[in-house]
Amino acid sequence: MKSIKILFTAGLITVLSSGCEKVLEEHPQSQIVPSYFNSPSGVLGGIAGVYNDIRSQWGTEGFTVEMQAGTDEFIQGVNAGGGTAYTYNGINSSNFGSAWGVAFQDINTINGVLQYGATIDLPEATRKQYLAQAKFLRAFWYFYLVQTWGDVPLHTEFITVPSQAATRQPAAQVYELIIKDLTEAAADLPNQPTAPFLGKAATKPVAQFLLAKAFLTRGWLNNTAADFTQAAAICEDIIANKSAYGLDLWQDYGDAFVPANDYGKETMFVSDHVLDPKYGYYQVGGQAGGGAAQNLSPWFTNWNYPNNSGINSIRNAAGSFVNSGTSGMIRDSYYGRPYVRMRPNSDKLVTGPHAGKNYFLDQAFTNRDVDSRYANSFYTVYIANTAVSNTANATNNLRGVAYTTVPGSDTAVWLPDFEVPGAPQFVGARPFKGIVVPPSLWNNGIFPALKKFMDPSRGANFNDPSTRPAVLYRFSDVYMIGAEAYFKAGNTVKAAALINVVRQRAAFRKSNTSAQNTAAAAAMTITAAEVTLDFILDERSREFFGEWQRWHDLVRTRSLVRRVQEWNKEAAPYVKDLHMLRPIPQSQIDRVVDGPKFPQNTGY
Repeated sequence: MKSIKILFTAGLITVLSSGCEKVLEEHPQSQIVPSYFNSPSGVLGGIAGVYNDIRSQWGTEGFTVEMQAGTDEFIQGVNAGGGTAYTYNGINSSNFGSAWGVAFQDINTINGVLQYGATIDLPEATRKQYLAQAKFLRAFWYFYLVQTWGDVPLHTEFITVPSQAATRQPAAQVYELIIKDLTEAAADLPNQPTAPFLGKAATKPVAQFLLAKAFLTRGWLNNTAADFTQAAAICEDIIANKSAYGLDLWQDYGDAFVPANDYGKETMFVSDHVLDPKYGYYQVGGQAGGGAAQNLSPWFTNWNYPNNSGINSIRNAAGSFVNSGTSGMIRDSYYGRPYVRMRPNSDKLVTGPHAGKNYFLDQAFTNRDVDSRYANSFYTVYIANTAVSNTANATNNLRGVAYTTVPGSDTAVWLPDFEVPGAPQFVGARPFKGIVVPPSLWNNGIFPALKKFMDPSRGANFNDPSTRPAVLYRFSDVYMIGAEAYFKAGNTVKAAALINVVRQRAAFRKSNTSAQNTAAAAAMTITAAEVTLDFILDERSREFFGEWQRWHDLVRTRSLVRRVQEWNKEAAPYVKDLHMLRPIPQSQIDRVVDGPKFPQNTGY
């Protein structure tokens, strides 16, 4: 069998071969017991199950909210529901903690893999690869846990006997294990994906990248210069060996999000999703739910574009738009399912140091004429997908001319990033078939939708979940983590050099001439004097907006409270220093009845 691929499912490992048409072997397990790991297939199944559980978080609704809400980037959409994560008002141990239980379950599984995998009958090279994958995955989950909750239980032995006692170990000890695991994993993982861990599973550069990020994060906690130096050196090493690792940046920023490139050279590590329902949680016919292990990320930042008739109408006596009952759009796969959970933070600030500005346009996505990342990240033009006619004298038609929208040709909605006189029915004095929604009309129901993750090719039902992978790490982050590490080490020259690689790539547009691209790259180039913490955080917004990183970015850099108070008027009245850690889930506290009570984080 020349090609073997593991399809990651909980407690189930299915091995397919290019030379065999049928499923060769299945071993469903309702629970993992020691005897399960007494064979190579059992060890491999344990690893596969942990990969599956990553899928149960990244791309799902609750976890996405936990990773992005309550930051400078996102505020609530009209259908947000549970606003505590967005505002911190009322956040507690009962309404937070999506991944706590999953993480510790997986850590115990990996401890079993490491314990039994060391002695089962395997070729030494295969054993090393299995154990390296396991060490990476244990470090992966512990890094998430320690960033989110600080001190956590630290387990390195396979637990087979239930216990109602538990304690928290200092974050410093957790980081020691993370760094040890990742160092050892990087030594034994292959340079590029190798059977049976194909797709974009852990490889040497992925383990190195997470190691660099762990050093950087620990350095911020302790202000340790050696950690910053180490993080920067690791990132430089990954970049220097990018050819051997099969990694590089796409010339065009937008190409990083083309579905055909999901497993391409810029993608480092993903959580897979597949169409066939027998391999997981895919449900045909629009049965996706926010709690299932499905990739719903295309929808969370999508406004209700089919229900735009309220803006395409006359103003009433109070000056508000009156719903005309006519919309220029219907729901389709290309523009996605409108969940309207969260929206870019484009609310204009009234008081404070940034009064009159908003984070989205005035701080993060500046220089939009040169920087392509705004245009590549958000839908601002919606082409009509249904015909709408209106007579010249209709009460909801202020244009004064008759019109019919042509599907596939006419613009139904345009959301410019500047004010347009005459909006929403006119562009200047010229009647416009669609509607024009400038920033002054954006609200919690209409705003530029994030398009990076859209999946127009999913199942026949446009409500079906996405089968694109959730991309956790991209190669551009190696440059940005390296730059942040150099900044903290006091070397802003090298920090600027790494940031400029990312910014100059963002200046490229396929529609430009060579001379225009050269000029744009020069306009995007920064000097060492411009490298500040806020600049790095703004640059991370431009590069990674919506990619499950922002809350951890702000916590790592000790910037959460300050940035939220400066930019997020929803959360500013409530955010406090205690929110730099999340509340320990009440379910964990209630389970501990033997020995000392399990401690909650301060303030909750």
